[in-house]
Amino acid sequence: MGPAMQDGIAAPPSPPGDGRLADNIVFFARALRKAGLKIGPATIADAIEAVETIGIGSRDEFHAALSSVFVKRHEDLALFDEAFRLFWRSRDLVQKMIAMMSPVAPDNRETEKPKPAELRASDALLGDREDRRPQREMPDIEIDARFTTSGNELLRRMDFAQMSAAEIAAAKKELAKLELPLDSVRTRRFVPSHSSSKVDPRATMRSALRTGGTLILPRYREPKEMQPPLVVLADISGSMSQYTRIFLHFLHVLTEKRRRVHTFLFGTRLTNVTRQMRHKDPDEALDECAAAVRDWSGGTRIGETLKEFNRLWARRVLGQGAIVLLITDGLEREGVELLQSEMDRLHRSCRRLIWLNPLLRFEGFEPRARGVRAMLPHVDEFRPVHNLLSLADLVSALSVGRAGAYDPRRFLAKL
Repeated sequence: MGPAMQDGIAAPPSPPGDGRLADNIVFFARALRKAGLKIGPATIADAIEAVETIGIGSRDEFHAALSSVFVKRHEDLALFDEAFRLFWRSRDLVQKMIAMMSPVAPDNRETEKPKPAELRASDALLGDREDRRPQREMPDIEIDARFTTSGNELLRRMDFAQMSAAEIAAAKKELAKLELPLDSVRTRRFVPSHSSSKVDPRATMRSALRTGGTLILPRYREPKEMQPPLVVLADISGSMSQYTRIFLHFLHVLTEKRRRVHTFLFGTRLTNVTRQMRHKDPDEALDECAAAVRDWSGGTRIGETLKEFNRLWARRVLGQGAIVLLITDGLEREGVELLQSEMDRLHRSCRRLIWLNPLLRFEGFEPRARGVRAMLPHVDEFRPVHNLLSLADLVSALSVGRAGAYDPRRFLAKL
């Protein structure tokens, strides 16, 4: 019998053993593709060749061989790790693969805690199996008087970190439907007006000159209004990795639907990704962001990155009543003295500073971390940002003033 054809490639004959090496790698690749990784037939062939070339001596070596081929982006590593753990452990296939490649192999199975990405990875892995667990069914969608959908209410309130692959995809579609407010601020420039009571002397005199001064009709003016810049500083460190990708999709929606949006990503260094975010395709935009950032899912140096922003970018992008969105959990790795001074400088440079912290999803949150305590006195609003509902509330709040429910002073009283 000839080699089996799967996903457009020929699965090479497997050595004797309990299971087929190529078949299981192809099945695993399909699951990764369903979970969101970009994997084609050539990549699958490379993975099979890599495993057969280096051999398998341990679970770690097998993991390294597959990840070196399948993982092309930093943000995909966590998903790959979780999918690898679920697929190869639940089916006991690592030991089978090792048995196929060598006569004796150690048992390196470990007990790991479930991770937030487990739902997404397990849905992708078990979606095509006949013995998979029943998928959660979304309730029937009914339109109510507020033009919201009762079926989407569960999705709107679900934590991004607990969403499955299908739910993440649905959340991205909901983000694309967001209606951004047309907020505006008055500038020091004036434009002609027919309804204002403020006389424009220069325009009035120019009009009178056209008639030789025989007829003087007053002309009026009013302050010009324009949409203020929106500046986003988003934390992409390891502690924020569960939320990074969905936040970037949200920022892409902001950039696409609103003018003058400036996006900066930071972990241990600051990266301006405003140009990358202007791509029409969100996946291309996120891929370019990943290529531009060197410290993805690393440590956090909030004070140093804010210092760099204040020194190099504040005067360029914070004029004309700019609003700053600071997305971080506030878990500073270094001392807080620099963080305090740079937060104060940032606050004084913009019209409104809104801190978005996913840790606020926990009831009874208290500002115990040093970084959080140092930052709170210098923000206008302190908001949660962990689900669709919190992002929708934020979008609505951009056109209004400070919201009392998110006043940071209620947390300052606990310091």
